[in-house]
Amino acid sequence: MAIGGDVMGMLCKGVEYAIYGDDYDSINWFDKPAAITKAQFTAGFAQYDAWKAEQEAKAASDKTALLAKLGLTVDELKTLMS
Repeated sequence: MAIGGDVMGMLCKGVEYAIYGDDYDSINWFDKPAAITKAQFTAGFAQYDAWKAEQEAKAASDKTALLAKLGLTVDELKTLMS
């Protein structure tokens, strides 16, 4: 389950802010215009789990592709790392 900081990280990359809890009204934009609306923030909670799963799948795919370029399997990498 997402928390406010998770949602902000997904929606506001590269934006300076501070958030306290899960409430939109607690976001401090440091005297700059709000980067997202309250509706976007609220909708982000429903979108976060799918977005996070997509990010994790991409990271796993990237890792597999890199290992393939190196000619290694996951098990071979684990052996090398131990």
